[in-house]
Amino acid sequence: MWPRRIPGAPSQFSELKLAVPWGHIAAKAWGSQQGPPVLCLHGWLDNANSFDRLIPLLSKDFHYVAMDFGGHGLSSHYSPGLPYYHQNFVSEVRRVAAALKWSRFSLIGHSFGGLVGGMFSCVFPEMVDKLILLDATPFFLDTNEIENLLTYKRRNTEHTLQVEASKKPSKVVSQEAMLQGFLKNNSHVGEECGALLLQRGTTQVATGLVLNRDRRIAKIEHCLDFVSKELFEHYIRKLQARVLLIKATQGYHDVRRENDANTEPMLFKIGMLRAVLKERFQFVEVTGNHYVHMNQPQLVASVINSFLQSKERIPAQL
Repeated sequence: MWPRRIPGAPSQFSELKLAVPWGHIAAKAWGSQQGPPVLCLHGWLDNANSFDRLIPLLSKDFHYVAMDFGGHGLSSHYSPGLPYYHQNFVSEVRRVAAALKWSRFSLIGHSFGGLVGGMFSCVFPEMVDKLILLDATPFFLDTNEIENLLTYKRRNTEHTLQVEASKKPSKVVSQEAMLQGFLKNNSHVGEECGALLLQRGTTQVATGLVLNRDRRIAKIEHCLDFVSKELFEHYIRKLQARVLLIKATQGYHDVRRENDANTEPMLFKIGMLRAVLKERFQFVEVTGNHYVHMNQPQLVASVINSFLQSKERIPAQL
């Protein structure tokens, strides 16, 4: 088993189980429920432990909840026949807010969590006070993907059908093999942070460990809603939130790593956010990689604290 205490992990949190039609959404909560609420959204194939090293460094004046997306961490897998698509995860955020009786709150999203948080903030703009994007942007552009979009939809459907038809049990491996395999596929995650994510992302069985995540979840690009430059501008004009985008110098620029040398789409998105949101947009670059919020949380904590504690507030519009 993973050690119950991971270096750098906070000791004071509570576990939540929020009912949904297909089971439950699991979450972790820190701080007083009387504080302003902040919902934390993890990256693709990660889980709520993604924020265990960051939240202890943030202001104690807020109430933080980090959820496991469906099919991740300790949350229930989707019902048979239901695929994993971007909008499903956006809907999960709305369900969590309803379960917690939050009418307005802030969002912190890392990577895929930033994409979900970005879409939610545009679909339900009156509900989001502040949006913090950790090496993420609100949407991915279709600029380099036009020829691939239909292929992604096809592969998602085919992969789902193949997994559902398969009778193979989940693969059981040793703790060390699980960690080394995880690190091989996640080069930006250090060993301690990898163990922290796997602590919540695996289950102990008689002969070893199995991954908790739903095997129907395939590549991130298979479930995303890519948007055009025109739609990107149209969507972000709906934002009422103030937005902080923290970009890691060695982080990712594109969902497909083979396109990562092309920074033009990222520069367009940052430029458009600055042009449309004006004083409501803040951009900060920090030294680190895609998991800087786990590997070196102190580099982003002070920026996030200043942003969260800012008294400027955009009034909700009907």
